[in-house]
Amino acid sequence: MTKLNSERRSLLKVASAIAVSGVATSFGCAQKGNYSSAIGESFVDRDEFVIRGANILSMDASIGDFVRGDVHVRNGVIVAIAKEINAPGVKVMDANGMICMPGFVETHWHLWTSLLRPMMSTDDNKRGYFPVTSALGRHFTPAYHYASVRLGMAEAISAGATTVHNWAHNIATADHADAELRAMRDMGLRGRFSYGAAQGAPNNLPMDFSGLAKIKSQWMPNDGMLTLGFCSRNIGDATNPLRGNISVETARKEWAQARALGLPITMHTSGASPIMLLEKNGLLGSDVQLVHPLLTTAEERKILHNRGVSYSMSPVGESQRPASAGVIQLAELLEAGVKVSMSIDLTGTYNVDFFQCMRFLYHLHRHRVGNRIPLTAKRLVQLATLDGAVDLGIANRTGSLTPGKRADMILVRTGDINMAPMADPYEALVNLAQPRNVDTVIADGRVLQRGGQFTRLDYQEVLREAIDAGKALQARGAG
Repeated sequence: MTKLNSERRSLLKVASAIAVSGVATSFGCAQKGNYSSAIGESFVDRDEFVIRGANILSMDASIGDFVRGDVHVRNGVIVAIAKEINAPGVKVMDANGMICMPGFVETHWHLWTSLLRPMMSTDDNKRGYFPVTSALGRHFTPAYHYASVRLGMAEAISAGATTVHNWAHNIATADHADAELRAMRDMGLRGRFSYGAAQGAPNNLPMDFSGLAKIKSQWMPNDGMLTLGFCSRNIGDATNPLRGNISVETARKEWAQARALGLPITMHTSGASPIMLLEKNGLLGSDVQLVHPLLTTAEERKILHNRGVSYSMSPVGESQRPASAGVIQLAELLEAGVKVSMSIDLTGTYNVDFFQCMRFLYHLHRHRVGNRIPLTAKRLVQLATLDGAVDLGIANRTGSLTPGKRADMILVRTGDINMAPMADPYEALVNLAQPRNVDTVIADGRVLQRGGQFTRLDYQEVLREAIDAGKALQARGAG
């Protein structure tokens, strides 16, 4: 028996031990249909309102910031920002003592793994992210995908995200993709869904693009809330039994098919940097997003800048890696003019906290680089908002509070005990804030959270569905 098979068998024994009795049979045999059949049926209405008296951080140089100001929203669009807006008869949202800013734009998150949190551990290598996803990923049904994505996106809303990039590298069929897209639509956030090969897919064969083409024809275009992309497996000669790794020849075929469909491409660069290999084979372009900037060279960063490639970093997860894996190269990328953004990656062993992500990057930068390459708190808030929109190609719609853009914004309480008394709002967001300070979340003009409570989401139902799906998944994996 190979080492991999031995580890997988051990993991499934652990999963079986974790599982409790009373598995919901509706999930135990579900293939499709155990999720909403109506796309976005709860998210058709938008109110007109004025956010009154907020400390506005617009992230738009032409608009600037307001110590106290108003934002007028109508039909999901920001129509005006000013110190004071007179709009008789329009609903008023009191934002006194709050920061009004763009919602966080997340750029790389494996939402399908959200319900695996009880199965993962940082102390037990056999229950680490890679062995768990490798062993249980192939047992996912569309219903499990739906439940998992909804659970992750509920946490995204509570943490202040208005856009997420669903990096779905476990899509066995078009039905699995459809389930994830329906979950995204039903939760009401903006996002990109990037379709990737299923766990355990043979590395010597190209991905079947028929399912991706079907999803594109069924889901695109839509109302602009969702876009579509392609997840590439790692490229190179080294093998990784716990994650796909394909040859350059296979990559050429897959990337050509993705580009023929007009889809942006995203790929991990964990391990030895593949950038020179990609450049040599003519694969880099402005439609490419790479993930995990840990080992790039100065020459490679110059190439990335010239090709218009973007890089998404996941500071919490990346900081858990050994020193041999490299360091988070935010300073080097900024110095080279490479487009950068921020992401969550996964939530199996940590929570969704965009403030913590900014804090990690800030402290690591000061520790490694200091003032040699300037980095301000305001620049980090831009990284977490507008830069993410630039990375995902949607900066014309979101990422800043700009009249004409969609109303994707959050209100952050500044009077909470961990924030007060506040001086500079950017410093407070980066150094002090926590997800619990997020009072209000508005996506495309729809209020999804107010007063720290979901307004349109039954969280207990989402949680109950995820727990049942997790139990059923463990039973299937151990069976």
